[in-house]
Amino acid sequence: MRLILSYLIGLIFGLGISISGMANPAKVLNFFDVAGSWDPSLLFVMGGAVVVTFFGYRWVLKRPGPSFDQIFHLPQNKAIDVKLLAGSAVFGIGWGLAGFCPGGALPALGTGKLEVLIFALAMLAGMFAARLIDTRMAARLQAPPLHEHQPAPHGPLTHKPRDPGAKADIT
Repeated sequence: MRLILSYLIGLIFGLGISISGMANPAKVLNFFDVAGSWDPSLLFVMGGAVVVTFFGYRWVLKRPGPSFDQIFHLPQNKAIDVKLLAGSAVFGIGWGLAGFCPGGALPALGTGKLEVLIFALAMLAGMFAARLIDTRMAARLQAPPLHEHQPAPHGPLTHKPRDPGAKADIT
């Protein structure tokens, strides 16, 4: 059941990205070209995503726990630090140059276009490089790298981790 739901969620996400035009680099680049052929339609897509996420998180986090895991895995680091700012800058520059973000590039891989494949490979190389840099910096500072961080459980104070063998409640 978990695999089927994961597939359906990915399918809905991919369809939404494709239908909205977020997988089309020309549309995305026109969104960023505010001094030229600006296309504001993606503003509505992003705004809709923010509204759904705002209410969706509040609804889901009221539950005693996730349906297919023992705890909710949420970021614990709330600091605005150099790593966050640098990562955001690299993401934004890459999105502005290529017209793809990771969420839009993955569904676009199905088009078979070479530029999408090149972007996806460059994205994977960047992820590998970031992990390598993080690991080396953590070794220098003798701190655990971020990718080894174990998230703290989230939920109501009465939250108890789910029994992995228990039947999932998907209501």
